[in-house]
Amino acid sequence: MDIGGAPRGQRSNMSQINVTPFVDVMLVLLIIFMVTAPMMDQGVEVDLPEVAETPGLPVQQDPLVITLEKSGQILIGKAKIDQLSKLGPVIQQALKGKPDREVFLEADEKVPYGRVVKVMAAVKKAGVEKLGMVTRLPEE
Repeated sequence: MDIGGAPRGQRSNMSQINVTPFVDVMLVLLIIFMVTAPMMDQGVEVDLPEVAETPGLPVQQDPLVITLEKSGQILIGKAKIDQLSKLGPVIQQALKGKPDREVFLEADEKVPYGRVVKVMAAVKKAGVEKLGMVTRLPEE
């Protein structure tokens, strides 16, 4: 007799892994991913002005996009800027080390022209030389 209680020569090894807990964890992770994935792709709803023909600009690297919503809210990427006076320092920080990075302005067509010009002036004051305006082609 061996120490384990089995007669000598009849020892059995447990060589199977119980995968049930692993499958349970994977199903929970799958459900979490399925629930959170649609929330991760939320964009900003902006009605861009329609222009018949616009020259396309070649994009060399990931541009910095400044969005001006219908409500007057300013966003850089997905980060909200509370005041127009804070826009310049945030742009300077975003362009630090990348002076040739392209900057685009998306402004809702319902935003008053004066507000768009103020945002453009703040962007220019932050040191941006070239500012592109984002438009869309009219739907036919």
